[in-house]
Amino acid sequence: MKATQAKQKVDLKSMARRWPSALVARNEIDKFTGGVIHPRTMANKDAFGEGIENSFRVGRKVVYHVADVIRWLEKHAEAVE
Repeated sequence: MKATQAKQKVDLKSMARRWPSALVARNEIDKFTGGVIHPRTMANKDAFGEGIENSFRVGRKVVYHVADVIRWLEKHAEAVE
């Protein structure tokens, strides 16, 4: 991508409509993203403060709101031309 071109936004909201819950467990992030993001990758990003905002624990599981996952993915995704 050239420096003069704007980053093209990617709309991933259709992923949220197909997910059966309002939450995504970290260990399910690969299923939510179709294998694009591995749970260990997300754990590493969370540890460095680069992960999905507003994560929380339910028992031993770290979970995210679907809307926060979509927002994070859209922020980090870029359309291929």
